[in-house]
Amino acid sequence: MSNATIESILETALYANDLDAAEAFYGGVLELEKITRAGNRHVFYRCGPGVLLIFNSNETVKPPESSSLPVPPHGTKGHGHVCFRVSGNDIEAMAQKLKAAGVAIEADFHWPNGGRSIYFRDPAGNSLECAEPRIWGL
Repeated sequence: MSNATIESILETALYANDLDAAEAFYGGVLELEKITRAGNRHVFYRCGPGVLLIFNSNETVKPPESSSLPVPPHGTKGHGHVCFRVSGNDIEAMAQKLKAAGVAIEADFHWPNGGRSIYFRDPAGNSLECAEPRIWGL
């Protein structure tokens, strides 16, 4: 038996049917570095050492057109959640940046251990969070 260990999350996915709005939000407002966009199927962003995948579930539920892509069909309905790691010194700056872009902060919470989170939504309705890593003891 192997001692294989999961090291971290390499990528995470959210779903949005309007990729133009998603691209404007994640690339424009959040200023994430775009890796690639494939038509109306997906747009991918660099996020620190990981990758944020934004898929159009209406497209990803279809089998891949190319046999060179071994990714099985997938997708979901409903809103997802992602928490972005932000240092404590930058949480307030991020909150102000979001407000300046017209993005409502739904909750601004100080956890019992002293860490802070702010919650907001992307154009597709996904719940996003920026939080200090110490909320998880990191």
